[in-house]
Amino acid sequence: MKNIKILAIESSCDETSAAVIANGKILNNIVATQSVHEKYGGVVPELASRAHQQHLIPVVHEALSSSGVCKEELSAVAFTRGPGLMGALMVGVSFAKSFAYALDIPLIEVNHMQAHILAHFIDEPKPSFPFICLTVSGGHTQLVLVKDHLAMEVIGETLDDAVGEAFDKTAKLLGLPYPGGPMVDKYAKEGDPNAFRFPLSEMPSLNYSFSGIKTAVLYFLRDQLKEDDKFIEKNLKDICASIQHTLIKMLVQKLKKAARQYKVRDIAIAGGVSANSGLRNTLEELAKELKWNIYIPKFEYCTDNAAMIAMAAHYKFLNKDFCGLDVSPMAKMKIS
Repeated sequence: MKNIKILAIESSCDETSAAVIANGKILNNIVATQSVHEKYGGVVPELASRAHQQHLIPVVHEALSSSGVCKEELSAVAFTRGPGLMGALMVGVSFAKSFAYALDIPLIEVNHMQAHILAHFIDEPKPSFPFICLTVSGGHTQLVLVKDHLAMEVIGETLDDAVGEAFDKTAKLLGLPYPGGPMVDKYAKEGDPNAFRFPLSEMPSLNYSFSGIKTAVLYFLRDQLKEDDKFIEKNLKDICASIQHTLIKMLVQKLKKAARQYKVRDIAIAGGVSANSGLRNTLEELAKELKWNIYIPKFEYCTDNAAMIAMAAHYKFLNKDFCGLDVSPMAKMKIS
């Protein structure tokens, strides 16, 4: 087999990342975070694009130098084509095209959501095909039937907001800093998940909806604060635990239904929200109850990173799935 070495670039949102993979083994995973968004309570697309421009070359330099692979040894350059913020994607796509052209090596486009799923093949143990992956992040919530490394089918998805957005927006209502999801998880660990009840959205088939819980929390807090302006301060941990419990319950209901429907016992989770301790604990309990095999990536591979892009690129390279220099980023991009 040819000695396959690929440089991968991730720039879909607010993490600038580069990684090098050699014959299917991740050599490193360099990530530059963007703290500029914290004071705005969310990602500002223009600021994200500028930060990518500042970080990308140093990150790529670090990825190559720390891997021991010089640019002349590279077999291909991979990049995130989408989905993501258009400006942020343009930075990564433009750099990757220029780099590949200068080295006269193939270019590999990667679907960000496919890459999240393929993060499960970075380390052992690895799921067996077919398996179902629940991909959960700030921008996406999907149930995916994974038939092979590059053969995936979306069998359920959110029809409005993603679960990560629901975490962040409800956290904002509570006055928690951005990113709010991890803060909700932190306080939920010490709270009572049954202290307050919020409605569960009922959607057809295997689809989700998370817009309703944001509205429910908004009105709940409005009413409670009328009675006691210190309500949030006094009950923060219980509120967080109750919100998290509701969101996880909605995720798990559809996941259980999908596992039964497709007769699958290998279950994986991916995306930024897969780092949530409540979701991880719930799935581990379900694994014992339903005899599932649960697969959860290491924390560093849950959030946006180039290692997962590199892993996806490795399988695409083996399949000779390259793209031309006329490729352009796609803010909205479906799993094919």
